[in-house]
Amino acid sequence: MTDRPARRVALLVEEDFEDRDVAGSCDALRAAGLEVVIVGPVAGTGYRGRRGELTVTADAAAGKTRQRDVDAVVIPGGYAPDRMRMRHAMVDLVRDCVDAGKPVAAIDHGAALLISANVVRGRTITCWPSIAIDIKNAGGRYVDRPVVVDGPVITARKADDLAFFTDAIVKAVTGASS
Repeated sequence: MTDRPARRVALLVEEDFEDRDVAGSCDALRAAGLEVVIVGPVAGTGYRGRRGELTVTADAAAGKTRQRDVDAVVIPGGYAPDRMRMRHAMVDLVRDCVDAGKPVAAIDHGAALLISANVVRGRTITCWPSIAIDIKNAGGRYVDRPVVVDGPVITARKADDLAFFTDAIVKAVTGASS
């Protein structure tokens, strides 16, 4: 992946992602002029949402995607983040992007991948309430807000917060409000 266009966002997928998180993020980011690349464990493979409303095909494999290839990463919720945590390439991509100061945005249970990437300590994070204790145990500060931006890490609670979430991503990637 060389000579890439600017403002490319990797949207991570695995089986049982939250359908609304993926569909809503893709639509809003593309409407803002960003290129969304679906990144899964295997390029060309279809991944199904947990509600069965959406199936997406990975454009790229996580193992072949590096932080230099993207301008931001989005982690949807659902049950997929628990699977993503077991994918070293996804964990590494998230950690490397945060270390490089690139926006990494997680919604819902997506914050679980932030924990595995060891980027939560000392940060203020919001997420689905059931993993708030995991955020605290990883050294983060949990707050119940629609969206939180703490350095390059952007988090949101749930699909109902998608407008706030995607606005924060667009602002972080482009430097302007959406």
